[in-house]
Amino acid sequence: MKQFKKWAKKPPLGWNSWDCFGAAVNEKQLRENADYMAKNLKEYGWEYVVCDIQWYEPHADNNDYHNFTELCMDEYGRLLPAVNRFPSAKDGKGFSEIADYVHSLGLKFGIHIMRGVPRQAVAQNCKILGSSSTCRDIAHHFSVCSWNTDMYGVYNCEAAQQYYNSIINMYAEWGVDFIKCDDICVTEYRKWDNPYSADYEIEMLRKAIDGCGREIVLSLSPGPALRDKAEHLCKNANMWRLTGDFWDVWDKLYDMFDKCKEWEGVTAEGNFPDCDMLPIGRIAKNSTYYGKNNRMSQFTEPEHYTLMTLWGIFRSPLMIGGNLPENDAFTLSLLTNAEYMNMNQNSYGAKQILRDEKNGKGTIIWASNGKGCKYAAIFNTDAKERKIKFDLTEILMPDTSYNVYDVWQKAEIGQVRNTLTVTVAPHGARLFKITK
Repeated sequence: MKQFKKWAKKPPLGWNSWDCFGAAVNEKQLRENADYMAKNLKEYGWEYVVCDIQWYEPHADNNDYHNFTELCMDEYGRLLPAVNRFPSAKDGKGFSEIADYVHSLGLKFGIHIMRGVPRQAVAQNCKILGSSSTCRDIAHHFSVCSWNTDMYGVYNCEAAQQYYNSIINMYAEWGVDFIKCDDICVTEYRKWDNPYSADYEIEMLRKAIDGCGREIVLSLSPGPALRDKAEHLCKNANMWRLTGDFWDVWDKLYDMFDKCKEWEGVTAEGNFPDCDMLPIGRIAKNSTYYGKNNRMSQFTEPEHYTLMTLWGIFRSPLMIGGNLPENDAFTLSLLTNAEYMNMNQNSYGAKQILRDEKNGKGTIIWASNGKGCKYAAIFNTDAKERKIKFDLTEILMPDTSYNVYDVWQKAEIGQVRNTLTVTVAPHGARLFKITK
């Protein structure tokens, strides 16, 4: 059997429906975003179209959840797409037709799931496919999500593994290529959460995916993942969240510098610490999370560059949050910068070189290695413009001339030797490729 980590050799690139549609995304919107990606982004490496939470909830209408609502489900307690939102799912076809359509565009299809078994399946005592046990037998009534009422966690038992096998096999039959599992990434608040441990449910997912016969990327949410769980995460998942939900506010972006430093050096083929989605373009169409409803991203243009530059040089997976057909020219330019995409996909050894701040304002510099080049990212965390000098001997041989290319401006800077001095906008970033 193939090693799962070979299934995601590079950071996954795609679009996820949460930031723009919340729990209310429908089939038309999925297809429209897939069409846009195929036409405008596919040539730059973007490939995953991911349907986020509660696709099985007929009445979902925003970013909030209807507590203990009725869900669409089969006789074996497996959740199914709500036909009123996803008409092609009729007659038990699930997401097969949507996945086929996405695949016909040369793209890949993904879905969001919650860990565990539906409370509705437990109440109805549904039989587990391939098992003599029922959903009631595996439900762990102490193990519940604090922000969504749909599911129970499960006990660490063979019947629970059979339930996970049954849903993953169904998703594989549908043609699913990517699974984002929520309420499962080990977080700080679970340190005291006894007797429940997320570890064994992650392992059950890993075993089910390995046995389903399809290469499915596994993403874990919500975070913050614990750094001391890195070895376990690397053995079982392709990507895992470093934070809770990330939105378009500076404080959340600034906090990510600490998270990236904490996880520095963990990234490897098949294993990608995840900074979360890119809340850029048209977002929050059904909510007022962290700003007004139906807005373009609140990040300033310099903050957009900081967001993209940090995610890129750290080699985070990149999942676009905005509704793609409503992208403006600036947003599209960020997503179609070939040198930036090459850095995110193919660089290595990213590390923080300098952090010089006072009261959270100052300079941060990251660097990484590319094929025959170095990348340098210079960040200004101050609220005013700064002129920043970077000692290139930190990453290069001294007294040698190097060519410097401005990645975002797509412009040659010229030759430099030992120092590079640049002006950086408030909360902004500059990104350079350096070659001999």
